[in-house]
Amino acid sequence: MRNTRADVVAAALRVLAGQGLESCSMRRVAAELDVQPSALYHHVPNKQSLLALMADEIVRRVRLASTDPRALCTELRAAMLAVRDGADVVATVEAFRLGSSAVEHRLAELVGADGGRTLLLYTFGHTQSTQTHRQAAEFGALLDSEPGEGSEPGTANAGMGEQPDDLDASFARGLDIILAGLAAAPPRERILPRV
Repeated sequence: MRNTRADVVAAALRVLAGQGLESCSMRRVAAELDVQPSALYHHVPNKQSLLALMADEIVRRVRLASTDPRALCTELRAAMLAVRDGADVVATVEAFRLGSSAVEHRLAELVGADGGRTLLLYTFGHTQSTQTHRQAAEFGALLDSEPGEGSEPGTANAGMGEQPDDLDASFARGLDIILAGLAAAPPRERILPRV
């Protein structure tokens, strides 16, 4: 059976889920499909293009029609958290401008280019930190927790061993701060980012 581009992306996401971004090579994706690595190049010209397609798949459920920047950022965060190293994939694609960021474009329409970029980078950073924290907790690497646990909210160590709910609340508080700042800022001409 001949593979499609969608098959290649799905295989890459399976490798990502099982082994993480550092181990998501073209060779491993090819092995996942039981083909030679050269067969992948019929569908994607290089790994960067594959990463862009993976990022598109990770964020495809984000509702871009939303008129609420908070909802857009929250959905983006949820989409990235649903995939191991999802934030790293999407942030890498954005950082290297490997594809068009529909989410950044929509945020820019809602809050201006600078505000949209700020919200996007905050969402990436917080989500990457949350994923790192959750993986560390899963492996028992946090100093104040057993595998799968964090510290109790309100304790002296809550910042270091936050529970998932605490991380969600922290993300929401950060959005509040950014959105309040944007609302208080003097109106500026909205310039859409280059695509």
